[in-house]
Amino acid sequence: MENCLFCKIMNGEIPSQKVYENEFVYAFRDINPQAPVHILVIPKKHIASLDEADAASDRELAECLRAIRVIAAQENLTGGYRVVSNCGPDACQSVHHLHFHILGGRQMEDKMA
Repeated sequence: MENCLFCKIMNGEIPSQKVYENEFVYAFRDINPQAPVHILVIPKKHIASLDEADAASDRELAECLRAIRVIAAQENLTGGYRVVSNCGPDACQSVHHLHFHILGGRQMEDKMA
């Protein structure tokens, strides 16, 4: 998508600190981390949110989840980690490209919201 921030990051138009990439997925460090480890995992195909997940193949979606596991191991998140995907305005989705936040490196709060 032409004006999508994450598409521009993935295409190298905006710099990022890449931590993982394969045929289907691109992952990079969040520039405003909410935890010691805060990585964003995006599908390379532009999909606005989970509400549009039918636009992706099962393989494309599965690769996002597999990448999360690989990245968590690569980042040594042996004590656990949290995965979050905001969907829509009520969830404060700020970039309309499906993405998963990997948060770790510290004890997370018990409350999710």
